[in-house]
Amino acid sequence: MNYTVHNQTIDLGNGREITLETGKLAKQAHGSVVVRCGDTMLLATAVSSHEVRDDVDFLPLTVDYREKYAAAGRFPGGFFKREARPSDSEVLVMRLVDRALRPTFPSDYHAGTQVMIQLMSSDPEVMPDSLAGLAASACLAVSDIPFDGPISEVRVARVDGKFIINPLRSELELADMDMMIAGTIDSVVMVEGEMHEVSEDEMVDAIEAAHAAIVTQCEAQIALAKSTGHYGVQREYSHEDHDEDLRARVNDYLQDKFYAAALQGKTKEERKASFNELKKEFMDTLSDEERSSKSFMLRQYIGAAQKKAIRDLLLNENVRLDGRKPTDIRPIWTEVDYLPSTHGSAIFTRGETQSLTTLTLGTKLDEQLIDSALVRKTEKFLLHYNFPPFSTGEERPLRGVSRREVGHGNLALRALKPVLPSIEDCPYTIRLVSEILESNGSSSMATVCAGTLAMMDGGIPIKAPVSGIAMGLITDMESGKYVVLSDILGDEDHLGDMDFKVTGTEHGITACQMDIKIKGLSFAQLREALMQAREGRHHVRREMLTNLAEPRADYKDHAPRIVTLEVPGESIGPIIGPGGKIIQEIQAETKTNISIEDVDGKGIVEIAASDKAAIDAALARIRSIAFPPTVEIGTEYEGKVKSIMPYGAFVEVIPGQDGLLHVSELDWKRIDRVEDILKEGELVKFKVVGRDEKTGKIKLSRKALLPKPEGYVERPERPERSRGDRGGDRGGDRGRGDRNRDRGDRGDRPSNDSPRSEGGDSSND
Repeated sequence: MNYTVHNQTIDLGNGREITLETGKLAKQAHGSVVVRCGDTMLLATAVSSHEVRDDVDFLPLTVDYREKYAAAGRFPGGFFKREARPSDSEVLVMRLVDRALRPTFPSDYHAGTQVMIQLMSSDPEVMPDSLAGLAASACLAVSDIPFDGPISEVRVARVDGKFIINPLRSELELADMDMMIAGTIDSVVMVEGEMHEVSEDEMVDAIEAAHAAIVTQCEAQIALAKSTGHYGVQREYSHEDHDEDLRARVNDYLQDKFYAAALQGKTKEERKASFNELKKEFMDTLSDEERSSKSFMLRQYIGAAQKKAIRDLLLNENVRLDGRKPTDIRPIWTEVDYLPSTHGSAIFTRGETQSLTTLTLGTKLDEQLIDSALVRKTEKFLLHYNFPPFSTGEERPLRGVSRREVGHGNLALRALKPVLPSIEDCPYTIRLVSEILESNGSSSMATVCAGTLAMMDGGIPIKAPVSGIAMGLITDMESGKYVVLSDILGDEDHLGDMDFKVTGTEHGITACQMDIKIKGLSFAQLREALMQAREGRHHVRREMLTNLAEPRADYKDHAPRIVTLEVPGESIGPIIGPGGKIIQEIQAETKTNISIEDVDGKGIVEIAASDKAAIDAALARIRSIAFPPTVEIGTEYEGKVKSIMPYGAFVEVIPGQDGLLHVSELDWKRIDRVEDILKEGELVKFKVVGRDEKTGKIKLSRKALLPKPEGYVERPERPERSRGDRGGDRGGDRGRGDRNRDRGDRGDRPSNDSPRSEGGDSSND
């Protein structure tokens, strides 16, 4: 063995622990660690280039997370049978890790860096997403890549009033809070989660409980790095050259001018034009050689001067870029029922941010199948978020759905999910699509508000309206001054120290997402931001409900109508029929969409159609199969002709029960060919005239419903004669010139008489 393995163990309590191992796998990576909890094992690797491109002034960090199907002993779906593009759930884990790691790299480090996390073995009860951040940080900690960590991520859930760190999957199903928290030993850097209308204090308590576990995990990483000899050992790099004289010239010329321009309180485009004009004025003072050779430094120095001017304006004047005070919310206007053909629609506009959201209602057949390495299930609630380039006045090619679009859509989905009605109150599959038409700050929160209104416009009986707001923070670490901002602009997000999105109802928080760019955010500041967000949320909610205060009493006229019916489990097979024949036949005849599934031994039938009469017809057919009526002698029925034989026609008496309408019972007159009277597939009325004493089969007659011809003489019945035992009696009426021999009942086969009598009994199969 030519390698040395180093291990550290983290005690999670309740007999569970996490182990960190390095030195065995992926030794050519700059850092690699295997994290294990139960049977879940993650391999995390980190590699960073030694060369840097001259035109890069940022950190090209890529975080990749993949779940291998082999980890769960499964084959990938699809034709090629191999892992393909990452699923939405994998993308969301990538974003969680990226947002936690990115602020911990030195600001002057610009080498391309890639962190890869792979699920190699899975435990049905241990969720790997709560270990991914720990794995990513640990592999960086044992490398020489410059990194101001370690960090770690944990999941915190509340079950029966108690907080559980990294709960089991079965425990999470019982939780009323589900949050992912990332942080360093000193502070929290990232929060994301969903909850059932909890208070601000409860949320902070959960974050504090998670941070205590994060500290323990960070200490374990430090111990692991020390055991390998890599702790505090980082590669040397020089990715930036600076000209202090040029920096001073930029600040002297632009700092006050930027401050004055920001103080004007203009719109986004007006501010952009003012700042660009000031930049041009300064650039004109430089020589062509300076502009060309020092373009990299000029971008940095001018950007830093603009950032400082805006931050000083907020800290000193309590005035924001658009002239608002820190707690002010931008003007809001809404409109519902904007699109006539959708099942619900709403426009939500706040300042220069606008979402047009549509609602589509579907059946169980429209549910999304989630088929990942670890989870196979269906989803009844979908929310998709689209961010086209024109929303910010930009031109760029469309390259599919971005990670940002997946993340923002997921946040809005988690915000609205707690207020969805039960399946009994709303059996629909629901899809919301948010089209961002303008963006200048917090389009995800606009999506939450527009999504609420679209569902209300479509008649979805949500439990309570949900609104959302994005909070910001500007701090001065030297003086300790800070200001919390409500409803932040895009520039305030970019230049500020925190982006904290909070959604909720009148009664409490339903979802949150927080990214912090500085160290040392106190829990007191966090509570202050949450309380200010609460007031902002309530203001937004009141404004957005001015046009529509509650869900409409009914769905749109053109929306599908869905009715659910519970039937006995043993009825599922007969309703479906052999090869789906019966259910397909009902759908085709009633023009409905029908689905049925077994839930705890009971059949749940879902019938959808735009026409109420169609639903009623399908319901009647299904009820007659699941709860078959009793066939009564002397009662008239109408049934479909299923098939035609030379001796009669098989007719559906009630769903699932066919009978033989004998040719002699078609009419009072002689009928030579059944096809002259009946056609396959048509409906025929008949009467149940009796029941065979031996077989119990019902006897049908069509002629019993027809008027008897004038002068018709009923011929007397002849006594039955036995002619040997051929599996049943043989006999029947004989009239002049005709013969009707009953060859008896041979099991369940219909009689094979030559129908020559005009008045014989009918036989039923």
